[in-house]
Amino acid sequence: MATTVDREIAAPGLNGRVDLRLICQLVEKGSTVLDLGCGDGELMELLIRERQVKARGVEISEEGIYACISRGLSVHHSDLDEGLEDYPDGSFDYVILSQTLQAVYKPKMVLLEMLRVGRLGIVTFPNFAYWQVRLQLALRGRMPKTGDLPYEWYDTPNIHLTTISDFLALCRQEGISVVKALYLSGTRSVTLFPNLLARTGIFVIQKRSPLSLGEG
Repeated sequence: MATTVDREIAAPGLNGRVDLRLICQLVEKGSTVLDLGCGDGELMELLIRERQVKARGVEISEEGIYACISRGLSVHHSDLDEGLEDYPDGSFDYVILSQTLQAVYKPKMVLLEMLRVGRLGIVTFPNFAYWQVRLQLALRGRMPKTGDLPYEWYDTPNIHLTTISDFLALCRQEGISVVKALYLSGTRSVTLFPNLLARTGIFVIQKRSPLSLGEG
């Protein structure tokens, strides 16, 4: 597995999505990838171009499907909340869930399904415990809006907002190992107090083996 990530991440490059560039660095060249909630296919296109992967996408929106097809990408129209029954166990080296976890109705099921069909999972999401979010909620008493969470409460696609600490607690509960964790605030890497200071969490995860679950 590729684990080398550039220290300097000052240039987002992809519509302001620094996390896409870091995901690309985390994926091993020539691997197989399933991108869940792939949107317009920007990440798949990047991975194919720079990491020479074999990639497929899953997307629910017609706009996303058409955009992927226009890029010449392989995409399947499906609802993630219905599971990934079309894919056998261990079908892919990586299954990616980028800025989509908070928008599904069954996040725990989706995480477990992605680790069923993939050797490794890569998950990114906006951190609802970021200090500016906390401050807005405390001082204004209204649902916060930030660059990562720009919607009003009544039109947001995000239905299960989470924090970095919440996500790590779920991983422990479900026997999921965090292989690597990266934290961002805009274009800067965060190393201290990520649940407070990071706007985005990026995690490489895998399902613990029955042997490791029983150790200790």
